[in-house]
Amino acid sequence: MPQADFVHLRVHTAYSLSEGAIRIDELAARCRDERMPAVAMTDSNNLFGAVEFSQACASAGIQPIIGCQLSVGGEQKGPGQAVARASSRSDSFLLLVQNREGYLNLLKLLGFAYLNADSATPPQVSPDILEEYGEGLIALTGGPAGPVGGLLAEGQEDAAEAVLLRLRDIYPGRLYVELMRHGAEVEKRIEPILLALAYKHDLPLVATNEAFFSVADMFEAHDALICIAEKAYISQTDRRKLTPEHYLKTAAEMRALFADLPEAVDNTLIIARRCAFMVEPTEPILPPYHCGSGRGEEEELRVQAGDGLEKRLQTRILRPEMTAAERERASRPYRERQEYELEVVAGMGYCGYFLIVADFIRWAKDRNIPVGPGRGSGAGSVVAWALTITDLDPLRWGLLFERFLNPERVSMPDFDIDFCQERRDEVIRYVQEKYGRHHVAQIITFGKLQARAVLRDVGRVRRRSIVPDAVSPAICAPPSVATKIGRTNRKPK
Repeated sequence: MPQADFVHLRVHTAYSLSEGAIRIDELAARCRDERMPAVAMTDSNNLFGAVEFSQACASAGIQPIIGCQLSVGGEQKGPGQAVARASSRSDSFLLLVQNREGYLNLLKLLGFAYLNADSATPPQVSPDILEEYGEGLIALTGGPAGPVGGLLAEGQEDAAEAVLLRLRDIYPGRLYVELMRHGAEVEKRIEPILLALAYKHDLPLVATNEAFFSVADMFEAHDALICIAEKAYISQTDRRKLTPEHYLKTAAEMRALFADLPEAVDNTLIIARRCAFMVEPTEPILPPYHCGSGRGEEEELRVQAGDGLEKRLQTRILRPEMTAAERERASRPYRERQEYELEVVAGMGYCGYFLIVADFIRWAKDRNIPVGPGRGSGAGSVVAWALTITDLDPLRWGLLFERFLNPERVSMPDFDIDFCQERRDEVIRYVQEKYGRHHVAQIITFGKLQARAVLRDVGRVRRRSIVPDAVSPAICAPPSVATKIGRTNRKPK
């Protein structure tokens, strides 16, 4: 059986938080079943799922195409001023990774988007940095919400043409004029002008279908998800609303939809052939600890752990009335356990990790910033106890070190550390200043709505359409800010 003759280049997975509803494993399986040779993951302003997506597609025999729907906004400086929109709303257009250089450039663009964002604006890049990080990337103009289509929708044809030419200069030979047909009026209105501009400037066309859910039957459920995310009601008219056409169409459906422009569908295959990069899993990259005394990390760890254990023994285990023999018997299990742990830590290459964690915890304690006594498997380490990373005596409570580090089951150590919520920003700043701002990041955790939360929140967004008008308006209050699918929680790491 021949392969399908269309490739989806604009797909929002569940990592488009509160927006996409396509699971990555489901996407790979669907493309395999439809015999699609490749598929792109293009989540909104992030590459959160890049590794998972690459692995899932490779396992299914599908070529992964790494991409991102990137928001562009703010004032433009310099000769490229035409890229900036005349309105305050940011544009979004599509970037697809061709090679490793393009992937690194896309990471840099996203880094700029998040590091320069404030609480009042979503992550976005200013147009003036696109050219600096344009190599290795294929750009699609973005449909009605893109920098070209958005201006056309506002009737600014000359400005739209100037933006198109500027993008052509930034992505020479790598810019495609994107056409969408979801049935929206704005798509129909701007398409003839987009075609005229593409033919006038000899730019290739490409057909996309922006997929947010897998099949058309999911439209109603996805509409409820959008309402939950935006704290709106399904019955509201002044809210964001997609169409039932925003699903993962088959190649035959896309060929029929663009039967008058077969070259736009053909170009999806050409773009897929131009992209040859997938994200490979990598080993953790641990930062070095600068001992500052001519010692290596292992020697430094042994010295600090030895000194720390002696202090712990003197204050927690040994008593003045003990004889020398009793003191030796009480101390021996701790020294033997610490020696064993140090051998494991050094053998696995985690000496610097222990030293860095101990450093910022000591710094916090010296400044009376409350720190938790230890939680999780890390509390089973005598070395961590000696370094004051934890405050629980693992031998007294029978805690196992092997649950934290085990040479037979290699995994990255992970200390669960609880800092005072009001002062943990001070600890983060200290780590950034000491180890370098570009070497420090905060991790993100992803949450999802479970069954009870789904029932509660779907009931909320449908409430206004099912509650009689005579009911008190107080009952129909908008859902709380805390209710959001794909909610993110940040913690220091």
